[in-house]
Amino acid sequence: MRTVPLPGSAGPPIIGHTAQLLTNPPRFYMDRYRRYGPVSRFTLVGHPSALAVGGDAAKAVLGGRDRFFASGRAWSLWGGPFFARGLLMLDFEEHLAHRALMEQAFTRDRIGGYLDQLYTVLAEDLADWKPSPWFRAQSAVRATMLRASVRVFMGGGLGAEAAEIERAFLRCVAAAGATLRFEYPGGTWSRGMAGRRRLEELFADRTPVVRARGGSDLFAVLSRATGRDGQGFSDEDVVNHMVFLMFAAFDPVSINLVTMIRYLAEHPAWQERCREESFTLRTDRPGAAELGRLAALELVMKESLRLLPPVYALPNTAVEDADVLGYEIPAGTVTVVSPFVNHRLPEYWSDPDAFDPERFAPHRREDQSHEYAWIPFGGGVHKCIGLHYGTLQMKAVMHQVLRRYRWRLAEGHAPEVLWRGFARMRDGLPIELARV
Repeated sequence: MRTVPLPGSAGPPIIGHTAQLLTNPPRFYMDRYRRYGPVSRFTLVGHPSALAVGGDAAKAVLGGRDRFFASGRAWSLWGGPFFARGLLMLDFEEHLAHRALMEQAFTRDRIGGYLDQLYTVLAEDLADWKPSPWFRAQSAVRATMLRASVRVFMGGGLGAEAAEIERAFLRCVAAAGATLRFEYPGGTWSRGMAGRRRLEELFADRTPVVRARGGSDLFAVLSRATGRDGQGFSDEDVVNHMVFLMFAAFDPVSINLVTMIRYLAEHPAWQERCREESFTLRTDRPGAAELGRLAALELVMKESLRLLPPVYALPNTAVEDADVLGYEIPAGTVTVVSPFVNHRLPEYWSDPDAFDPERFAPHRREDQSHEYAWIPFGGGVHKCIGLHYGTLQMKAVMHQVLRRYRWRLAEGHAPEVLWRGFARMRDGLPIELARV
């Protein structure tokens, strides 16, 4: 098929559309789609870029078997050196080889062990949530999930090192979303670089010890994973994967937990429905099978991921000239698939801007209107390897929160999203928190 040039515009010289993208990326992507259709061009800091949205365009980029697009090269522009050579930063044969080894860390039995570690942290942390008319949900959730990630990934007995790992890791997360992406004294990027170096030191020192002792935490599993050829990850590989997987288990999960808290505050009938369902389990520590019975909570989780996907843009780089729906994507073009836009398209979703968890119920299943209509975990070979644990993690946390607390938005508060790398609540989502 003969391709045609991309519609759209390059924007002002050098800066292109950078200002709009820094302010509100999803709104920019939606506006481009409405103006130019599913495939269009734009410019980000002088770099030729393209937008590919809608089910068919997303499938062509994420699910194509022709290997015209590489995820790792584009994600490295965002993650910089902080999450270097994590699984999402690798492509093609190298990515597949690392993914095959990593799958050993996400078996059913392994995930059950991770849930046990998660519950240990939740039992300690949630008891310390203080009822208040102005409780900052976002900071509380992030603090709890960071401690949970360190515990799940590294086991117990870390002592003061756990707090040091948390501080270094948070510096990396902050730096990855920084606007000024270069080192200067006291800057976010410089602190992130220092944090990454410290994580490398801490994990590198422990890797040989962990490999020798074994264990059920993710660090031990990764360090001892081997393929059919008897080869496993190098020490350097283990360090790189540990840093990135900690991020994946912490930041996107925390964001959607906060989003779920927000929507359950705005829709108290759904909050009560989920709470009543949680009490039917009669346990604070349900396993995977029991969590699977929390049907209402799963509907809310999926709808929260639809309305506000933590990863609202999935960048890929064209490694050679590519054809997407008949449009020419030149080699080197960063091509963005937007879950946010796909999740709001009326051809897939009824009343797409409304909170309606029932759209995922068996009698409707709007998410099956197109295989790429609902893509909060990405798609194709780079689809999130930990999505099963991630969803169980979210349900496990919300199950305990619902059994302990009820909440509503703080008086006079209107939630507002801050678009900085990932979607966050601008003022920390203040809620009126009370014990059940």
